[in-house]
This record gives sequence, C-alpha cells and structure tokens, in this order.
Amino acid sequence: MSLLSVRDLAVDFRIDEATTLRAVKGISFDIDERSTVALVGESGSGKSVTALAIMGLLPRENARVHPASRVEYLGRKLLELPGRELQALRGAEISMIFQEPMSSLNPVFTVGFQIAEVLRQHRALPASQARLRALQLLGEVGLAEPQARLGAYPFQLSGGEQQRVMIAMAIACEPKLLIADEPTTALDVTVQRQILELIAGLQARRRMSVLFITHDLSLVSEIADQVLVMRHGEIREQGPAEQIFSAPQDPYTRALLACRPPLDRRPQRLPVIDDFMGGTGPKPGERPRGLRGDEPIILEARGLAKSFYFRDGLFGRRELKAVRGASFKLARGKTLGVVGESGSGKTTVGLLLMRLHKASGGEVLFEGRDLLPLTPQAAYPYKRRIQIVFQNPYASLNPRFTVGQILMEPMHIHGVGSGEAERRALSLELLDKVGLAADSFAKYPHEFSGGQRQRVAIARALTLRPEVLICDESVSALDVSVQAQLLNLLQDLQDEYAMSYLFISHDLAVVRYMADQVMVMKDGEIVEIAGPDEIYSSPKHPYTRLLLSSMPGRAQ
Repeated sequence: MSLLSVRDLAVDFRIDEATTLRAVKGISFDIDERSTVALVGESGSGKSVTALAIMGLLPRENARVHPASRVEYLGRKLLELPGRELQALRGAEISMIFQEPMSSLNPVFTVGFQIAEVLRQHRALPASQARLRALQLLGEVGLAEPQARLGAYPFQLSGGEQQRVMIAMAIACEPKLLIADEPTTALDVTVQRQILELIAGLQARRRMSVLFITHDLSLVSEIADQVLVMRHGEIREQGPAEQIFSAPQDPYTRALLACRPPLDRRPQRLPVIDDFMGGTGPKPGERPRGLRGDEPIILEARGLAKSFYFRDGLFGRRELKAVRGASFKLARGKTLGVVGESGSGKTTVGLLLMRLHKASGGEVLFEGRDLLPLTPQAAYPYKRRIQIVFQNPYASLNPRFTVGQILMEPMHIHGVGSGEAERRALSLELLDKVGLAADSFAKYPHEFSGGQRQRVAIARALTLRPEVLICDESVSALDVSVQAQLLNLLQDLQDEYAMSYLFISHDLAVVRYMADQVMVMKDGEIVEIAGPDEIYSSPKHPYTRLLLSSMPGRAQ
C-alpha cells in the first residue's frame, strides 16, 4: 500500500524580477508502507527541494509549487492542507533528518530540551515525562552515556553524536515516514555504518517508511528497496535497487556508479559524467601504485607529539594527547594516505607539519633539516615548499576577496612573478589547469559551488609551486563526479610537478586509489603503515579491519 504518492511535482524559484528557475520538473513516485526509497543525484539535482516541498518547508518568499503538483499522504493532500494541520502532521507522522546537524540544532539549548520540546509540542507531555522520554530516545539511538548527554549542548558533541540527536528528535513521535537528507555526508565510515544500521533497525522496530536522500549510489546498495536517480530536476531512472545496481539503463546512472574509485582495480583516470553522457565511456589503462623502497625521502616525522590542555574544575587542568609519537616518511613524488576516524589525530598531524600547531615533541625533517625549532624568519622559505588544502573551502577562502586576489596574494607575499601582469597570467593559467573559466578571476567565492571553491583552494596552493601538498579531507562531501574530477586533477599535477602528497581522508576507497602507502591512525597513534594493496587485502591491526568492514559494500 502506498504511504506517500507524489505526482507531477514541479517547483520554481524566483531568481530576480525577470528570471525563474525550475528546480524540480514534474516528477512522480510512490513510497510504500515499511519500505526504503533512495533518492540519488548530484548537488543541484532537486533532491532536497523535493523533500522540502513534501514537508511544506520551502521558502515562501521565492519558491512556488506548480498548481498541478499533487502530494498525498494516506489520502490527505499535503499541498492543500492549512498551515496549522500541516504543522501538526510534521514531526508527528512525517519527520525529517536535515543534512547539517550543527545548523539544525539550536546552539543555545541543551540536547535534552530540544528533544523534549518535540514531545511537548506534538504529544502534550508534561516536562518530567518529556525529559524521561528524551533520555530513552538517546539510548535508543545508541548515544553513549545518555544521562550525561541530556544536559550537553550541540557544540559539545561530535558530528556523529549530533546526527544521532537529530534522529532521536525525528523519531520522538514515532512517525510513519522518515525523510533522511544526506544523514551520513562527511562522516567517518564507522559512524556512517552505525547511522545506516541505526536507521534500518528503527525502521524494522517502528515499521516506518524511509526516504533516503544521498549523492552516493554505493551508500544505498544495502538499505534501499527502490532507487530514484535525479538529475537537473528530473528523474532519469527508477526501479528496484537490485535492478538499478546490476543493470542500470540510463547513462547518468552508469556514470554515478563508475565515478567512485573501484576497490578491485586502479584505473589510469577515473571516469566522469561527461565520459558517459558523451558516449565515449571510461578510458582504459591502470595506474601503478606503491613504493619500491629506494625513493628519496622529502619529509620525515620522528616521534611527533601534540597535547592540548583544558580546564578541569576551578584549578585543575586536563591533558588531551592528540598525537602520540607519530613517525613516518613521505617519499618525493609519492602519496602517503592517512586514514582514521574523527579525533584520531589526522588533521593535527598535517597542521604540525605546517607549523600551524606548535608540537609538544618530536622532529619534522624536510630534506634532513628539522623545521620545528626554526625561527619564523628561518622557516619562511619553507612555507613556499609545503602547502595545505583545507577540508572546508567555505571557511578557508576570504569571502571579501575575488578569486584573482585570493590567487595573487600568496605570490605577492613570497615574491613570485616580476609584476602584476605575470602574476595575473599565472593565476589564469592555474584556473585553466583546475578546470575553471577565465571569468572566474573576477568573481567572489560565494558565486561558486563547493567543488568549484575547492578547485580555487587547490589553485591557491599551487601558486607557490610547492614540493609537498597536504590535502586535508579536500574531496570529502563532494559529489562523486566532482570528486573524480579533482582526484584526476591531483594525479595530473603530481605527474607534471612530481609533488608529494599527504592525503588525509576518512574515505577508504579514495585513499586506496590515490596512495602509494597508507597510514592508519587511532587515538593519536599510528597503528599500521603498509602499501595500499596490502592494507586492503590483509590488514594486520583489528582497527584497520574494523574500518574496512565499515565500507559500503564490505560489511561483514
């Protein structure tokens, strides 16, 4: 029996007085009772707009649902319901897990208060009963120490814990339909696995239906009954999950499946959407990876350590050992992949190498010279030779600078180029190299998508022609097609300039594809270092085996 029926849903957004954008173009689908439907597509495909239209949460000032659109929930026409009736339905019978929990949770209220508020609003429970039920819900979603977490604020929780709180709020009133909008984006594979299993377990116990929205087809292979593939506001293909994965009919579906780095081989170049939509298909050839053992070492860490200190009580001080005696080598022209969960020390290692954190101990040898004790003046020349691409391009690019200013500023500081004309020419050359048009030079960061901003960040790092590039989750949370383009770009740059990469990521498939050697970190320690094929075929450490078993398609 159909729980939700969507027919000819079309949504327009008013850009300005004369321009209207149709974000969703007359799509139709059904969600049966006790089923999971996956809505898959890239950013801008219309997935989230579809979910917001169903929930009645589109912005009134510039969004308009076409009059011919119909959305029925158990026979009730949602698009025609008065605001008060729709508000009563939301949260009680239809709930939504939003993509970014830190933006969705109120930072000034405790977790317990926010869950209890849902129960008071929709179930009219007194405060004491609502608090008790909130405690039970935190336990049900698998949050450790639920009693302590009840009084915590969102910023005191990790990303995975915040997402569990969002799920607890969404299921508080036992809805019949749960809409999960990218609930695992940018989460570690182990946390991702836990969230997927949590949603599946809740669905089985509560007999609810799930609309699971994601940009990653491989993620839904184990949980979905039906799959809808969207592009540019249209449904390109839909059908049973088994059929979609075994015999995709639409070229776009085949492209989404092929853009992810495969686990059984290492193609010379990852295919991108245009390879399939243009009819050419993926290019042949394999890319060799690994170390012979006699490569020259450009960067070496010996016993690298970092501790952070926090107040504990009135006079006490608590120590957090973020990195504990890390030792590793980076070969010239090669890639060292660093994997581990959030809090494992991956990013801290990268920041220590850049001297953006002051190390508590150890050495960082660049071509044999220890960088850590150098004065700022003595370390200055090395800043040109070691660069970093941060995880979040929204935060790492100055919003008041044009792209041209962003690219030319490092060249000004380090004296690259003989004048403005040469620096401008180099900037335009780099924009072309990272796949951005020349007119990007005069634009501001807010005019670009996340993938395009990351290209700008990579171009900025390349302005100084570094010998070592630290990529800190630089392709996380990107669409698989954009991710493939950036990975191909990084490979091309390494081939051309013989750059060495420290490639930090929680995406194990990407690391296997990119790395010549893989370093696994847990709780600030290196637990295993080996070649990518050895790590993935015969991991030695239990934690490495846990990470690998959590990958989509590799659950044990």
